[in-house]
Parts: sequence; C-alpha cells; structure tokens
Amino acid sequence: MLLLQVQQLSKYFGADLVLSNIKLEIREGDRAALVGRNGAGKSTLLKIIAGELSHDSGQVVKPKDVTIGYLEQHTGLESELTIWEEMLSVFSEVRNMEKELRKIEQKLSDPANYEREGAYERLLSEYDRLQEQFKKIGGYQYESDIRSVLHGFQFFEEDYDKNIARLSGGQKTRLALAKLLLSKPDLLILDEPTNHLDIETMAWLEKYLQNYPGALLIVSHDRYFLDQIVSLVYELSRHEMAVYHGNYSKYLEQKAERFEQEMKLYEKQQGEISKLQDFIQRNLARASTTKRAQSRRRKLEKMNIMDRPEGDTKSASFSFTIEKQSGNDVLSVSEASIGYNGQTLANHINMRLTRGDSAALVGPNGIGKSTLLKSIIKKIPFLSGEIRYGANVQFGYYDQEQANLSTNRTVLQELWDRYPLMKEKEVRSVLGNFLFTQDDVLKTVSSLSGGEKARLTLAILMLQKANVLILDEPTNHLDLDSKEVLENALVDYPGTILFVSHDRYFINRIATKVIELSTEGTKEFLGDYDYYVNKKTEMAELAQLQQPESKNTQVDSKHSYEQEKEKRKRERQLKRRIAEMEELVDQLEAELDIKEQLLTDPAVFNDHERTLEIHQEMERIQSEMDELLEEWTRLSETLTEYDIP
Repeated sequence: MLLLQVQQLSKYFGADLVLSNIKLEIREGDRAALVGRNGAGKSTLLKIIAGELSHDSGQVVKPKDVTIGYLEQHTGLESELTIWEEMLSVFSEVRNMEKELRKIEQKLSDPANYEREGAYERLLSEYDRLQEQFKKIGGYQYESDIRSVLHGFQFFEEDYDKNIARLSGGQKTRLALAKLLLSKPDLLILDEPTNHLDIETMAWLEKYLQNYPGALLIVSHDRYFLDQIVSLVYELSRHEMAVYHGNYSKYLEQKAERFEQEMKLYEKQQGEISKLQDFIQRNLARASTTKRAQSRRRKLEKMNIMDRPEGDTKSASFSFTIEKQSGNDVLSVSEASIGYNGQTLANHINMRLTRGDSAALVGPNGIGKSTLLKSIIKKIPFLSGEIRYGANVQFGYYDQEQANLSTNRTVLQELWDRYPLMKEKEVRSVLGNFLFTQDDVLKTVSSLSGGEKARLTLAILMLQKANVLILDEPTNHLDLDSKEVLENALVDYPGTILFVSHDRYFINRIATKVIELSTEGTKEFLGDYDYYVNKKTEMAELAQLQQPESKNTQVDSKHSYEQEKEKRKRERQLKRRIAEMEELVDQLEAELDIKEQLLTDPAVFNDHERTLEIHQEMERIQSEMDELLEEWTRLSETLTEYDIP
C-alpha cells in the first residue's frame, strides 16, 4: 500500500531554489533514509511532507486514513502535565473505550435489563464488539507500552510524577520522541532523532524502530544508526533526488558504481562524438564523401548528448599535524573525583594515556564525560585525586558548545586574530579547505549554522598543531561527508586522542580503546566500540550464570545498589502485570457466567444456531482465560523467586 507520494515538487525561498522536481514514494513497511549535505533541503522537504510548510509546485499525495507523525529537529515537549499524564494523553481513545466497557458491565449486572425484551442481548453484543476493538488497539497493554518506552528513554518510575515544564531541553526532546512513538502513526518521520541520546538509548531506539509496525522516513547523520535500520536511501543533492536500495553502506557502494558507469558511458559517447565531428570536418567538402559526411552530421544532430556526470560536491579537506612529539607517557589520572558547584558526578577515576592512543570516553548522559575532559585540560579542577602529565604535552581542545568562538567577529577575523602572523591569503586558503569561500569568510560567527561553527572550530584546532587532541562530541552538527573527512584526518593523526562521542561508527573507526565512565569510576576495554559491546554482553552473561550460586547469601553482598534497584523495579512490574491479569480473568469469568446463564434460557437453547454461536464464544473466552492463567502462573513463580509474598 502506498502511504506517501511526492510528485514533481519544487520549493523556493525568495529567489533561491531549494528543491526541484522532487519525487519520493513511501510504501507500507518501508524503512527509508533521506540523506544529503547540510543545507541541501532535507528538513525543508520533511516539513512540506508533514504539512508544516508550503511548496511552490508539485504534489504531496497520501490516502485520507494514513496518519503521519513528525519529529522536528531541536524540538521539545512543552507541557504543564507530569510525564505519566502526558504519555497517558496519547491513549485517550483507548481510555474512553475502557470507561464505556465498565459502564456496559454495570448495565449487564443490572437485573432490570433481563426483563426488557432484547435489551440484554443488545448490551452483550455491544460489549463483545467494544471488547474486541479494545483488545485490537492494545487496550490491555497500553500502560505496559508507556512504561517500556519511558524506560527505553531513561525515565523510570520515580520520574513519572515530575512536571515536564521543569525538565531540561534534552529530556523534553526525548519525551517528544517517546510520545510520538507511543502514538504509532502509519508513517513516522524523524529529523535527527538521535540528538540528545546516549549510546545505550540509541541502541534501544534502533531495536524499537526495527520492529516498528509502520513505515519510517529518517534524516540522521549517524551512519551506524542508519545501517541498522534503513533499507531504502533517498539522496538529496543539487536540489534533486536520487533513490538507492539497501542501507547506508550499500548506498555508498551503489553511488560509486553508478558514477563510474555513467562516467564510462559519457566518455564512450564523447569519443564517438569526436570521431563523428572529425569525419564530418574532413569529408564534408569532398564531392565523393559529402553524402556520408551529411549522414554522420544528421546522426550527430539526433544524438541525445549526455551531460558530464557530476561527482560529489566539494568536501572539506584538512589534516591534523603536530609541532613536536610528546613523551611516551601522556597523562595518568589516579583515584580522582569530578564535579562542579559542590556536586560530585563520579569517583574512583583511573586512566592512563600513552603516545598514539586513541581513547573513546563513553557513559550515560549526565555522568560527567565533558566535566572529566575539562578537568584534564584544567578548565575545571578535580575534586580529589591526582593527575600527572607527560613531557612536551600540548593539548588541543574541541568544545562541543563552541563557547570559545566570538560571536561578533567575522569568520576571517576569528581565525586571523588567533594566528596574526599568517598572511590573509593563507588564512583564506585554510578557511577554503573548510568550505568557507568568497563572501562566506565575511559572515559573522553568530550567523553561522551548527555545521559551519563546527568546521570553523576544527580549522582553529588544526592550526594549533597540538600533540594531544581532547575532543568533546566533534561530530555533532557535521553532515556525513564532513564526518568522513574528520575520521580520515584523525586516523592519520600522529598524536594522542581522547574523545567523547555518541557516534558508534565514528568510535569504531577511531578508537583503539574504550574508557567507560560511571558513578563508581572507570573501566578500560582494549578495542573499538564493537569489542566493547561484545565484552559487556559477555560480562553480563557471566554474571547471570554466577547468580544462582550465591542464592543463599545476603542480598546486600551479591548485588550492588543499582542491581538491587533494578530488581525491585522488576518486582513492581511483575506485581502490576499480575494484578492486571487477575482483573482480566475476573472479567472473563463474569462474561462466561453470562453466557452460561443464556444457555438456560428456552428461547436460546431451542435456537440451535444461537446455541452454537454462544458455545463458540465460550470456547474463545475459555481459551483466553487459559492463556492468561498460564502466564499468571509463570509470573507468580518468577515473583516467588524474588522472595516476595
């Protein structure tokens, strides 16, 4: 089924063409990515599809009953409700139906309805219809769905009563995405959904979207994320659209193959044209060959001449070098604590970097990764502990917030003021390598986009020639092409790197070891991101295998505080689910009693078709009860293992 069709769509902003003759189709079950450079018009196209922006020509066609959910980039959920109340609002239809079912149940228990002819049957018929619909739209599991999605976005039971208006911008963004996922539109349109998500949450979101029942259209600069989810890629380049089948890595392969094939055809045709023109020029004036020359000229005139295939638009071009080599020991941190404003974020931090290391610092949002980087470069003092620096260590620091940039200067002034001994031509040349050309260098820093500020910060960093790079989310705001250039520059960098990133593909390419930061301290894993994930999984499995052996020991000795907290949360979930199931079984038993009473009515048992119908309904009810009781038994046994009465 076709959910969305974009036909010959064009869009101008003033006199500037943004989109031209765009064609796009999304069918049921599609997992599509929309890719392209920053400024190519991806967000503009998504807004047009979502109905939030007009277009100048063309059509956006979708069936009337198709629902579209759109998450705009940098959006946040604004509400005066609590987290739980706001998530419940998604299920207003389900909850109203639930209230209606309760009302009908009350009427069914009223003896007066037995006396009025046909009243009881009509109520029962309406009850069956509503109950079937209620079950179909997830009426028996909507609260469980809310808990599952909130948990995936790192909101736990103790957060449910928090007022949304008092949350941070990142938390509001995660809640906006959570609410949209719970609404389950037929087509889910997501513009940079991984912003403000840590690695653990991104992994959860990937699995959720892989099993999402509707279609997806996603804009993301996270290659790892796209490779895990999409099977269709639309590329927006030079105002026009091209389509590729496969994930992002397949798209890159196909794009390169397509360009190579088109270039071969173009060169072949150019060779043929050259031969025809040469023949015409040499033979047109000669009487003996003029007819053949005229025939060649007609052939040339009829030929559909190909345009030269256009390769990628210009990418940034740079590399990192060092002025002098550091000692073999770069830095070591021993039993340190970090924090600010009197708040401790993490203790027992121990880490060591040697020359040539490329270490990724990972951990959940808010754990203090950026604080640790700032403590290492002495922007924030350590609360306790010791740090030692090696010989000739020179730090180059990339701040994800770009707080070091002066907003009132031009791009040219910002770079030249830092390196006043450079000639203007040299400064312009460096900026040109970072895609600041001609009048771009006269833009004020405050007017730059996030991607432009990131490129300017990288230009400043490159000129420092530091032998240790401390990078805080360097890929934020960069498009996929710029990320690849940065990756290649860092792979070839001869110094030492310590970086924070949520981009798993980037970590895989750059990291030689992963340092995990938690409230308890640091753990080191010698390998890339995939090795880190596999090792963590292996450690978790080993811990689970060892768990029964310590069953008779005290709880406090076998579990950390976090494990105990997770266990109690699981117990509460089991109790709630068991209570829900008991309520459902009671409802089904009441329904079964009603059916059994009907069979004692002479008007019913003399009607063989009606009797057969009631028996079939009773079998269905009994089957549902059996399934529920089986699950109830299993969950009750699980609860008993927790030693909970």
